[in-house]
Amino acid sequence: MDRKKLVLLLGALVIAIGTALAARSMFAGAAAPQAEAAVAVKQGPKVLVAQRSLPVGTIITADSVGFQAWPEEMVQDAYFLDGEADISKLLGTVVRNPMTAGEPVTQGALVSPGDRGFLAAALGPGMRAVTVPVSAMTGVAGFVFPGDRVDIVLTQSVGGGEGEPLKTSETVLSNLRVLATDQSATTEKVDGKTVVRAFRTVTLEVTPRIAEKIAVAQTIGTLSLSLRSIADNQSELDRAVASGDVKIPDNATPEEEEKLLARAIASPNDRAGTFVTGGDVSRFQRRTVPREAPANAAPPSMGTPGGSARPTGPVVRITRGKDTVEVPVGKN
Repeated sequence: MDRKKLVLLLGALVIAIGTALAARSMFAGAAAPQAEAAVAVKQGPKVLVAQRSLPVGTIITADSVGFQAWPEEMVQDAYFLDGEADISKLLGTVVRNPMTAGEPVTQGALVSPGDRGFLAAALGPGMRAVTVPVSAMTGVAGFVFPGDRVDIVLTQSVGGGEGEPLKTSETVLSNLRVLATDQSATTEKVDGKTVVRAFRTVTLEVTPRIAEKIAVAQTIGTLSLSLRSIADNQSELDRAVASGDVKIPDNATPEEEEKLLARAIASPNDRAGTFVTGGDVSRFQRRTVPREAPANAAPPSMGTPGGSARPTGPVVRITRGKDTVEVPVGKN
């Protein structure tokens, strides 16, 4: 072979080998995963925030608030921090300043039972607090706690001039929120169990007009509490919406609709409720109000000649001058 051709061939071979090695190195470098420095995300402390909208007067429960991560540079001294605050001690406190969902709870926004202004803070706008005396029998044997809702039943005797008085009982007020029993506005728990105690008074949240009705009702007869089911309010709200008693504007936003429904479901009711009379319980009791005796009627002991007792059964009243006597029908 010509020496010149051999040199050219060897040169071409060297170039081909170099090109192959360069290409292999290039593809191997592109396929190799490149290590990226992991950027550590620094988590801020967890602060206590409102889980939903909390208007003034809301009693804090376990589902009202919760801890959420918060930027460290935005944490304030008034916040409740996870690991430092005992959330169980906040249960039963009352919201003094309104909070929106996700807003941090501050120490000044809550009022604890026993603090000055606690009861006033627990009242909704335009509402009043009234106290009703109860006993073990009229107070559901102590199974009424702050935050429950009750109806008020009035029991009375309606007298008249005809026979025995009418015994009656009626629900005069409904859906009243219990603020306190005696001087306690919280529910006492021991070893995780609710303590049931007898109490002599119950403080209720009412409207000014209902407060006046309760004051009068206490002078008429005996007031008893009737504990409401938690599900009652929702079923009654559904009926009120269906009947048109609660109207929601067509252009209302979901937030506005929620507020309207929440206000309706929490409103006390002073419309006339159900009632029963003695005749509904016993066949030997009256069903109607006794009629008043005539003004000129003689006393029962003087109703018949000779001062005998008032006759039973059908009678005819006979008046001669100023004297009125009752003669049984069929008797001469």
